Amino acid sequence: MIRIDRKPQLFSFRVAGLIFRDGYILAQRGVKDDYWALPGGRAEIGESSQETILREMREELDRDVRIERLLWTVESFFTYEGYAAHELGFYYLLSMDDDFPFHETDTVHRIVDGVEVEFRWLRANRAARGDHVLKPQFIADRLDRLPAAVEHVILREGLSRQAAKETAA
Repeated sequence: MIRIDRKPQLFSFRVAGLIFRDGYILAQRGVKDDYWALPGGRAEIGESSQETILREMREELDRDVRIERLLWTVESFFTYEGYAAHELGFYYLLSMDDDFPFHETDTVHRIVDGVEVEFRWLRANRAARGDHVLKPQFIADRLDRLPAAVEHVILREGLSRQAAKETAA
């Protein structure tokens, strides 16, 4: 996996997918986390972002998916467990031909991938999502209006540019 981990800095290359069903989106979280993320994972050396998302979905969901299109490339800067983190992310719209468990309020799948991870369908409508926090926030805000063409986004969440420079020094 591509991750450079030298406290106080962390760099990772993450690829994730948006899978919709009946007005819901599939999300994952570590059972101890207070937020949800899109299913996916870190790229491995020599692996394209497309290869990564296909592999990650097979590993995590035990399903094959089809890549519809790339939605966003994201440079994200944030703080995480004492790290000044920099994540390069690719977010794909995916479809799944195989049936996957569905429930409007309960966990539908669990795996252990270093930590226990649970999967749940969250309402894709922000107003209806309730107390579920989906990160990165900009995606949560755009679920009902996906871009027509690939967008490149630079995010600074919880870490100012000056703080990032000071941490790097």
